[in-house]
Amino acid sequence: MNESSVLSKKRIKCSEIMSEKVTSASADASLRAIAQMLKAGDIGILPIVDDGGKLLGLVTDRDIVVRAVAEGSDVKTTTVGDIMTTELYTAGPDDFAFEAVRTMGDRKVRRVPIVDDDGVLVGIVSIADIALEMEDEKEVAETLEEISSGKGFWNKR
Repeated sequence: MNESSVLSKKRIKCSEIMSEKVTSASADASLRAIAQMLKAGDIGILPIVDDGGKLLGLVTDRDIVVRAVAEGSDVKTTTVGDIMTTELYTAGPDDFAFEAVRTMGDRKVRRVPIVDDDGVLVGIVSIADIALEMEDEKEVAETLEEISSGKGFWNKR
């Protein structure tokens, strides 16, 4: 598989495939509250935003376990701001979807937040969003496997 075979033929933009209804939280929320939000929404990631909606970080269920629970942090008093991932890999709504796929492969992430020019969260593109747009079932399976495996997706030729 090569880069040009993944969504680039259609030149789909991130805004066309992103999920716009994204649950988010503030950095001062407790880990317990965040865990409850993840459970209630049956989601694995939560964007953390400021009062204006600017993306500050991301937290996953795994972050809570590895960075807090395993370290003995109190989930009732530790805030998500203390453990969230702040090294963010984002795309813009007008970026082509294949660029989001490239980011997923290069950075070994399964979701890419979509932010506007001011850094405000406007959506998120996930592996599932990408899969829904790809027509070839074999290509979908190979893409998902390679992104999920952590192999150098874009280094393959």
